[in-house]
This record gives sequence, structure tokens and C-alpha cells, in this order.
Amino acid sequence: MKLWNLFLAFFRVGILGYGGGPSAIPLVHKEVVEKYKWMSDDDFSDVLALGNALPGPIATKLAGYIGWRVSGWLGMIVSVLATIVPTIILMILLLTVLNAYREKPWVQGMSKAVVPVVGVMLAVMTWDFIAKSTSGLGKVWGIALLVISFVVLELIGIHPAILIGILIAGALLSPGKRKERKVKAS
Repeated sequence: MKLWNLFLAFFRVGILGYGGGPSAIPLVHKEVVEKYKWMSDDDFSDVLALGNALPGPIATKLAGYIGWRVSGWLGMIVSVLATIVPTIILMILLLTVLNAYREKPWVQGMSKAVVPVVGVMLAVMTWDFIAKSTSGLGKVWGIALLVISFVVLELIGIHPAILIGILIAGALLSPGKRKERKVKAS
């Protein structure tokens, strides 16, 4: 039953994730965290951050890891196939239709109408991540890291993987973490 649920979850993501990774991420979150409860919000955030740091399409990386986590190697294979097969089929069909009717106003309007929908989906997810970070780190640290991350990523142009690596190293090497581990070990 888990393999079937994995297939259905990632098939829906594959068939509805029009626009690639940015539109697929909220769909994966809805299936994995909200519907099937295979992982928590925090786990999903961690997997998403690490997946963004690795090369390649995010939807297949998420599908592969989550499938493996839920049902081992077979789960990973089923999840990745369920993610890419609809995309392959739809891409062939859609590109054939779009190519045949590319000059029609309804095709141009359809292509333009998808952009704001994906933008809203990303904005909602971004707001959720900001709320989680400020509740976990406190408002001052959460907002400070948000501003610093924006400056480093957008204005300086550092790759997100480098920033994520620095933040992970900082969290692991911070004196506060060592004290917490010593207190818990006592």
C-alpha cells in the first residue's frame, strides 16, 4: 500500500507541477507532510534545503529521498518514476499542441496566466518558512538571517549551497550547541 501511495503522491506532483521545481515543491509538501504525514514540516524543510544545495531538478531529488525514506530502494524507484513519467508524456503532448497553436492568443494567455499562480504558491510557502524560522530562532535572529541571506544570495551572488553549508557549519560549531549537548548528556 505504501508503494501505491508513493506512486499516487508523486504522480500527482508530476502531473500538476507545471513550471518545474518552484511549482512542484508546494505540491510535494502537501502530499508528503499534510496528506500522508511521511515527515514533519521541519524534516521537509531540511530535505528541501539539502536538495536545493545539490545539482539537478528538485522534484526528482525530493521524490528519490522521500521514496527511499518511506519504502527503501523500491520506494525510491517508484517515486522517481511517478514524478518523471507524467512530465515526459505531458511534455511531448503539450509541446506538440503549443507548437501547432503557438500564434493563438489563448495559448499565449495560458502561458502567461501560470506565472502569477506559481508566484502565489511560492509566496505562501516562503511565508510559512519565515514564520517557522522566527518561531524557532526568535524574531530578531530569524529576520537577521533572512536579511543576511537575501544580501548574500541576491546582491553578492553567492550560491545557495555555500550559504547553507556555512549556516550548517555555524550551527554545528556554535558554543551554544556544545553547552546544550553537555547539559543533555549529564
